[in-house]
Amino acid sequence: MNETQSTITILLIEDNPGDVRLTQEAFKEGRKNVTLDVVMDGVEAINYLYNKAPYQEKKNPDLILLDLNLPKMDGREVLEKVKSDDNLRRIPVIVLTTSDADQDILKSYNLHVNCYLNKPVDFDKFFDIIQKIEDFWLTTAILPSMIP
Repeated sequence: MNETQSTITILLIEDNPGDVRLTQEAFKEGRKNVTLDVVMDGVEAINYLYNKAPYQEKKNPDLILLDLNLPKMDGREVLEKVKSDDNLRRIPVIVLTTSDADQDILKSYNLHVNCYLNKPVDFDKFFDIIQKIEDFWLTTAILPSMIP
């Protein structure tokens, strides 16, 4: 296990500029060195993950934060593609969405999401959720990307 990994790359798949900005600010306040790559729709996310233009130089992220309600290709489709691909399925995916619909939660887990979180609308609670993600996923958990 490589415990000296200095930068963790997170792919944020989110179409709301306000939520993108909040997530960026929350990770800046964190204790880990995080590179937050942002894509605004599902098609762009797939292009990123498959190193298609303009993402040819990107390596796989260590963690994916995924909104479900995205333009062009929704988050459920992105999740299904990621978890059905041998080269991507080990990347932990956290759904971070406003949907608390039972069918979205169950479908996400049926598609092998690693964690499902409701996106709070309150600023302080949103920061708290991002801090908890950092505390668990970036500090406590051993990510597959940490294994040589």
